Amino acid sequence: MKPNLLPLCLLFVLSLTGCTDQCKETRTYRRYVPVTLSLREIREGVRTEEVRPLEKPGKIYTKGGYLFINELKEGIHLIDNRNPSAPRPVAFLRIPGNGDMAIRNNILYADSYMDLVAFDISNPAQPREVSRVQSVFPSGQFEGGSWSINPQSVMLSDQRVEYVTETIKTDCEGGGASQWVGCPNCDVVRFSSQSGSAAPIAASTAPNSNGTAGSMARFALYSDFLYTVGQTDMQLFNVQDAANPVAQARINLGWGIETIFPYKDKLFIGSQTGMHIYDNANPASPVRLSTFQHARVCDPVAVHDNIAYVTLRNGTQCGGFTNQLDVIDITSLTSPRLLRSYPMQNPHGLGIDFPNLFICEGEFGLKTFDARSALAVKQLQHLTSMHAYDVIPLTGTLLVIGRDGLYQFDYTNPGQLTQLSKIPVNRPY
Repeated sequence: MKPNLLPLCLLFVLSLTGCTDQCKETRTYRRYVPVTLSLREIREGVRTEEVRPLEKPGKIYTKGGYLFINELKEGIHLIDNRNPSAPRPVAFLRIPGNGDMAIRNNILYADSYMDLVAFDISNPAQPREVSRVQSVFPSGQFEGGSWSINPQSVMLSDQRVEYVTETIKTDCEGGGASQWVGCPNCDVVRFSSQSGSAAPIAASTAPNSNGTAGSMARFALYSDFLYTVGQTDMQLFNVQDAANPVAQARINLGWGIETIFPYKDKLFIGSQTGMHIYDNANPASPVRLSTFQHARVCDPVAVHDNIAYVTLRNGTQCGGFTNQLDVIDITSLTSPRLLRSYPMQNPHGLGIDFPNLFICEGEFGLKTFDARSALAVKQLQHLTSMHAYDVIPLTGTLLVIGRDGLYQFDYTNPGQLTQLSKIPVNRPY
């Protein structure tokens, strides 16, 4: 009797078929595309546009019931936030190369590549350029990658970030490559506008009224001055006449400078190697008092009374291997002293409304703490279903910006935040 070879043949055929199977996979990735712009294109590219969705949110700022969200290298979203449960976009201010901002009275200051531009935002739906300080910022001054200017041709070279979604065939092994095959400059990403009239920003009865920035800010206002920090220095602008900023001193700060946090008459400057403390009793000429040094990591700062809170994190740009919160005694501003370090996952921006401390953990979410005791900072809540980059606490309402949008929470109970609203991005992260 001959053996039945059919099952064996089928097994062999199926095994061959398995070797040649192909699957499909959909991925969204970032592609960096070189762009060249003329200085004329940049300077004439400022304009007010219709509201648009968030795509690449960056810094946040708030003043007079309005919220301002940077769209990396493209401009600023202006949002009526007098009702945090129902924020209402009113306009998009296109500013080529924008990365940061600050507001005094009704004047918005913003970088546009190499220039500082001042806008009248008395009517938030129709911002109006009122002055410009040209060629005051060196290349790669702020976030979003470096750029360069060719002085002979008066052209600027930069990179534009594009988000591309494609479906490709794979070998079904699920390789999970971090870069798209054949595209070495592409990174695989893990991851409504409304209409209506805008009310004017209410005028303050104080001589000067400034807005509030997050801890990742590179712009700060104090007295008659606007301070902007780049990678290595601090540029001062006299804004006594708010609509007409005048460039003044430039102060060398070292290297790896990242953030600036004004507190009373002091400036706390975060860098990749430490926290610098400057006496600002003479606002036209800040003087370094001391530096609290640490390993090379990213370093935003927030301050309350005689305590400074510093988050340290690793990463591609930051280097190092440290992820922690440092609580520092600054009773002696010339001799800051570490009180205690607390382990974190990958801390970014932070905010303090004492005794409430809020720390953004990037892709790991948002954490709230009771900071009553510097030696026993106690975690109250950890929200993990969000990306958190920076935060602004505003007497009961918490603004949180991340890759997936802008969140607002009621923190009346800091151990149980209540979400009030979310402005989402229009692409997956």
